[in-house]
This record gives sequence, C-alpha cells and structure tokens, in this order.
Amino acid sequence: MRRILILLLILFITLSSASAIRIVEFCPDTYLPRDADAYLVLEGTGSLANVTISDGEGSIAFPPGARVEGRVTVADEALAFRTTHGTLPDFELKETTPAVPNMVKAGRFSPANNGDELDLSVNGQVIQSVRWPGDLQPREGQVHFLSDTGWDPRILLLGQSRFSPATFRNATVTAFVSPDSSFGVLENAIWGARQEILVNAYELSHPGIGDLLAAARRRGVSVQVLLEGGPVGGISPGEEAVCAGLNRSGIPLEMMTTTAAAHARFRYDHAKYLVIDGQDLLISTENFGVTGYPPPGSRGNRGWGAFIEDPGVAGYFREVFLADIHGGDVIPYTPPSRETAAPSLLPYQVMFPSLRATNASVTPILSPDTSGEVLSLLARAKERIEIEQASIRNASGKQLDPFLSAAVNASRRGVTVRIILDGSRYNDEGPADNNEMVDLVNALAHREGLPISARIMDPGSANLEAIHTKGVVVDRRLVLISSINWNGNSPNFNREAGVILENAALGGYFSSVFEEDWNRAGAGAGPVGPDPVKLAIVGLVVVILLLLFLRRRQ
Repeated sequence: MRRILILLLILFITLSSASAIRIVEFCPDTYLPRDADAYLVLEGTGSLANVTISDGEGSIAFPPGARVEGRVTVADEALAFRTTHGTLPDFELKETTPAVPNMVKAGRFSPANNGDELDLSVNGQVIQSVRWPGDLQPREGQVHFLSDTGWDPRILLLGQSRFSPATFRNATVTAFVSPDSSFGVLENAIWGARQEILVNAYELSHPGIGDLLAAARRRGVSVQVLLEGGPVGGISPGEEAVCAGLNRSGIPLEMMTTTAAAHARFRYDHAKYLVIDGQDLLISTENFGVTGYPPPGSRGNRGWGAFIEDPGVAGYFREVFLADIHGGDVIPYTPPSRETAAPSLLPYQVMFPSLRATNASVTPILSPDTSGEVLSLLARAKERIEIEQASIRNASGKQLDPFLSAAVNASRRGVTVRIILDGSRYNDEGPADNNEMVDLVNALAHREGLPISARIMDPGSANLEAIHTKGVVVDRRLVLISSINWNGNSPNFNREAGVILENAALGGYFSSVFEEDWNRAGAGAGPVGPDPVKLAIVGLVVVILLLLFLRRRQ
C-alpha cells in the first residue's frame, strides 16, 4: 500500500509540475526569407523529459536531462536567432553551433506562416493547443504572446519593447501650448541641462532648437539624437541643414530605419520628447520644427505640451530612449551639408502663457506598448470629454476608430463629448477626411440623440498654421498629451509617446484652450442636416427646369 501511495505521489508531482509548463510566446513568420530565426518560448518549472511539441506533421522533444526553471527558448537556428535578438537561445532545431543543445526531431516539424498549429504534450497527453488563424491572426514579423487575457493583447512585432503602464505621483508640471508658449518652455528646459539631453524626434528642422542643442554640447552636456529615418515626404532640406549643424558641433545623430541587419521595429518613430539629466521630461504633440515651436509672438500650429519635473517619469522615458536607440535598425546619420533660411512666420498675439502646477500624477503612454490606456482614460469620464485632434480616420467606412468608438460609447452613457478636427486643406480634401468624419459624428448624434458633437476648425480663423494637437481633456481633471494620431496605424505600429496628467489646474488650463478653439470652430457644428449650398443649387435647377417647361407650354 505504501508503495502504491508513493508511486501515486510521484505521478501526481510529475503531472502537476509538467502541467504547469506551457507555450507563452512564439514567432513562426519572421522578416528573414527562410524564417531561420523563428522561435518559441516555454514557461514553467521541472523536467522537460516527457514534453513534446507538434505541428501536426512532425514533433520536437528535448534532449535528455533538459529542465525549465522559468523560461526556455527554442529557435530554428541559434545563430540566426542571435543575429535578430542579440543572444543565443537555450535550444535549437538545426545544428548551427555546438554552444546550443539540439532538439530531437521526428517527422517534418516546420510551422507554416499563414496557418498552422502547435500542440504541447506531456507524457503523450495534449495539455495546450494554439492555432492560427483562429486563436490568433498571422502576420509577418509578429511575436505572438500569452497574457492573462489570452493571446496577443496587442500587436507585438520583432524587436519592439514591452513597457508596462506606470503612474508617478507628486510631479511638478509646466503646461504649455503652441504657438503661445512652447518655445520659451523648451528653451528654458535645454538651458537648464547640466549633464545629458536625449532627443527623440520625428522631425528636427528648427534652426533655433539646433542652436540650443549645439550650445548645450559646447558647455559639456552630452547630447544624443534619435530621428525617424523615413518620415512622410522624406527628410526635408531644412532638417538636413539643422542636422548637419548638429554633426559639426559634435552631436551624434542616429536614425531608425530598415537595414541589412534588421527590419525597422516601428512603421514610424513618431515620438517627440526630450529627457534632461534623467530628471525632467519635455513632451509634446509637436514636431521640433518652426511651426511646432515658433519664436514668441509668431504664428504656428496649435499643439499641447508639458515639461515634467520628476525623476521617475524622466527615468521611464530614458529607458524607452535607450531601448529604442540600440538595435540593428538604428544607424548613424550623416546629413549632407546644407544651409537654409528659417521660414518667416506671421505675427501672433499670445493668449495662453505656460502654467506651472504641483502635485500632479503622470502616466506615460507609449505606442504600441500601452496605447490601450487611452481607452481606459475615455472610459473614466463621468461628465465631459474634450478632444482636439489633427485628424481621425476610421479603419473602414462603417467601423469606427477604437478611440472614437470609446468616445461615442461615453456619450451613450450621458457624457458630453466635443471634438475639434483640423480644417487645413490636406486634412480635408480626400473622400474620407475630417469633414466626412465631422458629418459622421454629428449624424450619429442626431440619429441616436447623443450628447456628442464635432466641429472643423479653420486654423486661419485663430491665426494658426494648423491644428496639430493630439489631446484629450476628461472632466477638466485628466489630460492626454501625445503624438498618437487616431487611426489604425499610429497606436498599433508606430513608436509614439505621451502622458496622461491628472491635476485640476492642468485640466482647467487645457480645457480653456479647447474652449477658445471650440468657439472659433464653426464649420460642421451642430447636427448634420441638408447642405444649404447643395439645396440652393438643386432649387435653382428646379426653377430653371420649371421655367423651361412653362415656356414650352406657351
């Protein structure tokens, strides 16, 4: 009897420990043509002696004595995996290096890109299965990973970071808007640097900002710059001129782009921030160009920004910067030597000086890592949501953008929602641009009787170059400032950066800016009805046809 109990106990321990082992990550379709760096990750504790993984056509098993204490990685080819990830896996399927043990193969184990399956078995019993399509959707370069909510809570591509949400309290924040007070805050921030400035820029074309960074370098501050290597329209002559000047001052420039060594991790590095001395962060909706940070008293874009004095926040973004600037898709940038004149800007009367507030909570927002926090922000609204965006684009004519859908749902529970979109020609000339979006939102409000409305703002009506903001105010207390555009690409595939600020003074500040812009935005306001111009044309045609008919009767 004792022997039987001991055997049962051993069997129970073996099965219970084995059953804790599971596949938690894999990438069958990488950017390499032969997918030689394809891999999978197992998690658990215990012996791997009786663990096999099958794709329906073949299987792999672990060599004798193999164990898992946490995680083990199995790659197709260890050397190809190291090229992509920088480290060797724990096991490999093909013999590329004696430094990595080989798996034991049976049959033809080779998971297909577009559709296949993985079955994890212990002692011949399948304890986990994952299939694609089905449990997940296949995509080139996507790492499929398991979370508490299931597979693929976000689209994760090879090489991308996995930062988690974090909130930092008791920060001091200086709020500012462009064109009113943006340059002054940025100038003070750079002059205040003593040791280090880290710059992540989708565009860096402002000669004045270039001069400030060069001056910081001359006084002994370490300056690093990470640029987007392929912005829409290419790197402009103005940006080349500024970057050439930075190179001459001894500042190294790096750019993120697809190289022979690695596929670009993000479709665009669209972030716009500075980390100063690991203590302060300047972040904005605006590119580092003249219209984003115009000289005081000069016309520019409407944009929102914040200078945050908090080592926790700054440290968070410093980690992001260092993670992004190191990788096979980042290469030195040496621009051609150019000289360009700064564009002349119209005069502008400042309405909104910066505002400094204490005791603010700050939550960093990153795309694609934590952009889902924007949905949580909109879900927290109790009374009002104010949205000012450069543009909103739906995934299709019928399916609302997820952020817009969350705003509409807030209005369905009684929250008053107002939306301002840019009326510049490039945002309003296509068949599915901002004017159509405003019509769609207002028609929905009219049809369902919802407290949501949208307006197009002609930037010229406020002496602005464009509405470039990507901002949200919730209940005059929570503020989103980010580089995230509301479309299918920006939150899912770009590197974007932003913050959610929680503070009544900051909420009131940005709400006041929104109110001013809302009052200036006339086109598209109110429920959508028949277009008066079109009605007039139709009426005129009817009158002409009636006159012609009467004339023929005479």
